[in-house]
Amino acid sequence: MSLWFETALLPEGWRTGVRIVVADGLISQITADTALEPGDQRHGPAIPGLPNLHSHAFQRGMSGLAEMSGHGDDSFWTWRETMYRFVGTLDPDMLQAIAALAYIEMLESGFTRVGEFHYLHHAPDGRAYADRAAMASAIAAAAQDSGIALTLLPVFYAHADFGGAAPLAAQARFVNDIDSFAQLIDDSRTAMANLDQAVIGLAPHSLRAVTADELTRLTRLLPDAPVHIHIAEQTREVDACLAWSGQRPVDWVFDHVDIDRRWCLVHATHVSDAELQRLAASDAIVGLCPITEANLGDGLFPARAFRAQNGRFGIGSDSNVRIDAAEELRLLEYGQRLRHEMRNVLADGRGHSTGASVWKAAFEGGAQALGASSAGLAVGAPADIISLLSDHPASVGRRDDLLIDSWVFGGARDHIDGVWRAGRKCVTGGRHHDRERIAARYIRVMKALLA
Repeated sequence: MSLWFETALLPEGWRTGVRIVVADGLISQITADTALEPGDQRHGPAIPGLPNLHSHAFQRGMSGLAEMSGHGDDSFWTWRETMYRFVGTLDPDMLQAIAALAYIEMLESGFTRVGEFHYLHHAPDGRAYADRAAMASAIAAAAQDSGIALTLLPVFYAHADFGGAAPLAAQARFVNDIDSFAQLIDDSRTAMANLDQAVIGLAPHSLRAVTADELTRLTRLLPDAPVHIHIAEQTREVDACLAWSGQRPVDWVFDHVDIDRRWCLVHATHVSDAELQRLAASDAIVGLCPITEANLGDGLFPARAFRAQNGRFGIGSDSNVRIDAAEELRLLEYGQRLRHEMRNVLADGRGHSTGASVWKAAFEGGAQALGASSAGLAVGAPADIISLLSDHPASVGRRDDLLIDSWVFGGARDHIDGVWRAGRKCVTGGRHHDRERIAARYIRVMKALLA
């Protein structure tokens, strides 16, 4: 199969008249500055698909259900109670239906690989399913349905708070010990066996949910795999960590674990200057989720100072309250503009495009965090490609990085024309090829859940 693009963002920069030949899901040949030939499929501008490094797919089903004001100050902690109620009756079939819709929406918005931070493991009564990986199998089936690449991150969750506090009754579906979790990883790997280019990692949920000894043992289970952890998302979490250990969360984890390039520290919203310096100097990725962090009222990560120290990040859709890759990037930049009362905060220096700067950082950081060994429009890489509409009103007369600026700041999902994942075209005209069936199933499940 040969695809011809008016222009494409290659590792060396933008080129015109780019022919990409795909074989067995990989890019086998790239030719730039070439004319359209018979048999080529013609498309507009092309960029690589973006990694979504942090998703809780089931939460797509509760979008809009936690927006009613309570009796006190609402926060992540009051939102969490709504989430606990929502997951109370979800079974594997329901999870698959919800995740499949989330994943097609990710593809339609420009994400081509998802990091699924998967902690909903057991039956509603807290007992393990006969097939311990039944819920992981549902996630894998949803990825297969949609066509998205999957990095599955089974979550270890054993405690309700710092110091090994007993888990809450509402957390029973999440809880494992080290031995049962090791078995869950093995069974989850089997559940993913038929997926193309799938990756498995692991995720200690947070310092609230894992003890120091458990964290050490977990990191040895998959010594070369991605490791993700929620950290310093809310000020209450930071205060509790200080009361327990005398240290802030990021300082504590750096002092107790070898934080290397396998690690993704998700959120890290509330960090001291010293912690930020440690993050930036490490090989780890910070996982930022601007839409969810705004929705939950978490706060703003100090991205300007982090980038000034060459810190690396990726983006994720987290709670999936709204799924839109461009909007994640836009909100990341706009949050910094509001904080610093200036424009083009995260551009890579004078004369650089802000949209392209944040896109490039999110692309590279996300690929590392999700264990994507090769990425981008390069020979040997997966053929994960987005084509943009060259005649979109926000793109008329633009070229090169201005196309990304126009997508991030002037458009969004309606900018995207086609999406290929491993050479298979999943999206045409901005619409997933199996949207009607997957959406119909989702609607049936949600009507039953919310009846």
